[in-house]
Amino acid sequence: MTGPAETQPARTALAWQRTGLSVLVVAGLLARGAAVHEELLLVVPTALVAVAGLAVLGLLGPRRQRDAERAARAGADARAPRAAALLTGLVVLVAVCGLGAELVLRA
Repeated sequence: MTGPAETQPARTALAWQRTGLSVLVVAGLLARGAAVHEELLLVVPTALVAVAGLAVLGLLGPRRQRDAERAARAGADARAPRAAALLTGLVVLVAVCGLGAELVLRA
């Protein structure tokens, strides 16, 4: 879906915020699983996922929004393939941590 070019930075910021918050929700679920099942092994993936979520919310998202605003003002291309690849890698990390936690809890 595309919209007016002047709203692209805001849409970009909202997408990064949604992703960061979703990652933090997964971290919360992992922490709950670790606490309920008293599984100390889940602390490491929980911490990794939490740091990833905070990085998206605090570092990557705001930086991407600034870049999108600059590109919109200059009328330049606002795509950022490296940022998208990094975010994809973080989401894959979250999925792997979640699957690993599920395997640990089922063992």
